Formats: sequence, C-alpha cells, structure tokens
Amino acid sequence: MQDSRGKILWVDDEIHHLKPHILFLEEKGYNLIQATNGDDAIALCQEYQFDLILLDQSMPGMDGLKTLQSIKHIRESMPIIMITKTEDEWLMDEAITSQVEQFLIKPVNPSQIFMACKQVLEKNSLREERATSDYLKDFQDINACLQDDLSCQDWWELYNRLVRWQLKFDEYKDTGLGNILTEQIQTCNREFSRFIEQKFLSWLSTDDRPVLSTDLFSHFIVPLLKGNSKVCLIVLDCLRHDQFMSILPILENLFNVDLSFQVSLLPSATPYSRNAIFSGLFPDEMVKKYPEQKKIMSEHAPGLNQFEKTFLVDQIKRHGFKDKSSHYHKIWAVEEGQRFQRTIQDLLNVDILALVVNFVDILAHRSSQMDILKEMVPDEAGYRTAVHSWTENSWFNKVLKVLSDSEFTVIITSDHGSIRVQRDVMVAADKEASSGVRYKYGRNLNARKRNALIIKDPAQYRLPIFGPQFNYLIAKDDVYFVYPNEAHKYKTQFRNSFQHGGISMEELLVPVAIMKGL
Repeated sequence: MQDSRGKILWVDDEIHHLKPHILFLEEKGYNLIQATNGDDAIALCQEYQFDLILLDQSMPGMDGLKTLQSIKHIRESMPIIMITKTEDEWLMDEAITSQVEQFLIKPVNPSQIFMACKQVLEKNSLREERATSDYLKDFQDINACLQDDLSCQDWWELYNRLVRWQLKFDEYKDTGLGNILTEQIQTCNREFSRFIEQKFLSWLSTDDRPVLSTDLFSHFIVPLLKGNSKVCLIVLDCLRHDQFMSILPILENLFNVDLSFQVSLLPSATPYSRNAIFSGLFPDEMVKKYPEQKKIMSEHAPGLNQFEKTFLVDQIKRHGFKDKSSHYHKIWAVEEGQRFQRTIQDLLNVDILALVVNFVDILAHRSSQMDILKEMVPDEAGYRTAVHSWTENSWFNKVLKVLSDSEFTVIITSDHGSIRVQRDVMVAADKEASSGVRYKYGRNLNARKRNALIIKDPAQYRLPIFGPQFNYLIAKDDVYFVYPNEAHKYKTQFRNSFQHGGISMEELLVPVAIMKGL
C-alpha cells in the first residue's frame, strides 16, 4: 500500500452495512481495516500503525467512548472521528474532551465520510501546498519591491511580510522553502543596509523621519499622558519582530493590540538605543548632560545602563509632567521577576510604570557561550519558540494578566533586535578598542566598506567621541568582527550566534505594541 492516502481502521458493530462506504474510500485511495468491537480495535491498534480511526459509539460490550480512551492510552496523538446515532450534548462534550477530530451523526453517506477523512488526513499537506504556492507568488513581488525607492514605512511592511512567512514555515517545516526564504531575507538585508547608509544621517537633522529610539517617549507616551492615561512601558531588551509576532496570540488574549514600529539608533546596542529611549536624547547629548555616563562608556566599564531611572525622571519633567508619579524597575533574573510579580498590585496607582526585562537579551548572549543553549536555540525558529515558551509560562505572563485588568495603556517594545551572524570579517583595531562583535569604537579602526559602515566623524551620527582619531565600525548584513590574533576563537564561538549592534532589518526595525486590556 505504498501509494495509499492513509491507513484507516473503521470500528462499527454493523460494519457489514457500510460496504458501499468502505468501497468508496478504497476507490479514493485509502487502505481500510475493519473491526466490529472495541476489544478487536484495541488489539489491532497494538499490532498495526493507523493514520485515522472511524469509531462508532453504540456497540455491544465496550462502547465507543471507552474504546477511544483505551486507544488514546496506546497512541495519544491518534486522530479519531466519532460516529453516532445520537445527538446527545453530553456525548459530544465527552468526545471533544477526549480530543476527537470530528463528530458525525448517522446516517452518513460515503461522500461525507470521504470529506471528513480528507480533512483530517490531508489538511496539513493541503495547507503546506497553499503556503508554498502563496509564498512563491509573494517571493516575486518582494523581489520586485526591492527595485523601488522604498521609504522606512515600506521597509517595515516588507519586513513584516517576511516575518509572517517565517512564522508560517514554522508550522510547515517540510515545504522545502525555508532556505529560499532565508536567502531572500539576506538579499533584503543587503538592500536595507544601503538604505540605512543613504538615509540615516538625514534623519538625525530633521523632524521628518521615522520614529527613532530618541522619539519613542515623545511620539507614543506623551500623547497618552496628555490625555490623562496611565502608561506602562515594557522594554524587552533585544526582542526581534519575529519573536514579538510569535507571542502576539498570547497578548491578543489579554489586550487589544495596535502595532507600530520604531527604528533603533546606530549602533543598535543597549548603551545607545535603550538609553535613548529613557533619556529622549541622542548619545552625544546624553554624555554631555550626564558626565557619569560618559565616564562609564569611555572606560568600557560595566553598568552602561545604570542611570535609566534618572534619565526617565528627567525626561518626564522635560515634557512638562512634573506632577506625574513614576516607577522604574529592571529585571535581570527569574527571582527578581517573581518578586516583581508579587508586588505589581502595589504599583497600579502610579502614572508611569517602566519595566525593563532582560530575558531575551540574556538568551541571545548565553546561547553563544553554552552548548546546551546552542542546541535549544540553534536558529531563528528555535529562538522564537524559546521566547514564546517563556512568555507563556513565566512570571511575565502573570504580570501581563494583572496589567490587562488595570487602567494602564501598556506599550511593549524593545531597544533593538538581533541577527544570527554567519560571515566573519577581519578588522584592524587598536588594542584599546571596544570588544563588540557587531560594532566597535576606538582609534584607527578599519574594515572593508562592503562589510561595515565606517564612521570617521562620529559627531555626524550623534555619537560620543572619547579621544583623538576616534571612529566607529558598524557591521552590515550578517557579518561579525574578528581580530587576526584570535580569529579561530571568535569564529568558533560566535558563528551562528545571535548578536546585535549592526545594520539589519532584524536589529533596527523594532515593534511597538500599544495595548489596552479587553
């Protein structure tokens, strides 16, 4: 039965009355095995592998429900279509609870049975075929879009289309199109890098620009505060748009979600983009206004984001909301998250609640350091799964449930995303240069222009300068930097890991979800 569309066990004490139905299914290509009672059905399930079971409820001895329960003990995932003469609601409830695929009422005709079998056995393959066909059409359209003069909004919409295909192929892993999609994303990133090189500088000197990290507070939060809304800002450090889309169904069970986006500053790294969110300042303004921050950054010291609470309070005052109460909370560890969850009720009276959560960022960094995480998060799909599982099962979900019942308008965003790096590139750097994999700053840095944005005049990019001949290197596409004297170490450790600081859609195009509880 190599060409069979599926092996079906049909269990009915009046199976002899169903010969026309059986012949019809066999003509359609299905392989049918018959049983007249529950005991025989269970024995056959122990001996053979079936793709589907058609199960009558009213049989002498062991009825359909009891047979179903016994079969599920043998193979829990076995798809079962239950067939009965009665429309009793309690029976339907019991059947549904036992995870039957469909519930049919006798009399049934052959076509009805066939359609039910086809739907159960072939729905995934039919959906895969449809997804394949739809993507191949969209593939051509996306490539055509790259020939146009795209705005930042256009790039966001294009990236959103690519992300939706990533999620679709997570469902249908056997389409064979995953590699094609990956290659198309790489092509788009090359064009996106050119776009950023052409446009980013102009954005820094005009208000006619997409929302940047510095603008997030004024663009999204200030209007809400002016309308006397309470705001909860949640920054999930390093959250990519595809990861956000993977948790969107969880959010939509709790909130009405309005999705927008912002563009991370360059470098797309926490000391720059996240500090910009909380301060509302460009990095050069920030180090000028806060000398302590300049000292930390110039010395490559730890704690690059230790002043976010101060930044936030100052920004609130600068926008004229001195009378608004606020609370800032940063969460690094599970225990701290659990403590925050237990105390969230005490914070519902503040006007502005700001929460920074580092789980996604920690997962990105640790996956390059721990073999077990490399196996758990080997690629983008694994990363999405990990973020979804954490959101669904952690203290964070409990906090979201409390917030959904509160008066807060909740804004979830990130400071930047990440990209899985593939291509190592040698760089020339002074020994005092920063150690970043996707961006570097220091004296006399150099790399090929095709691999990196070389910023020789940091002031143009609103970046701080910490000495003479000071410049920045920012990686493009999926490049990561290695030094000649430790090239092998870096190549081994960082290839296929998730990094940030560079130029890619994944790092720069950041979702902003404005949410109100249902």
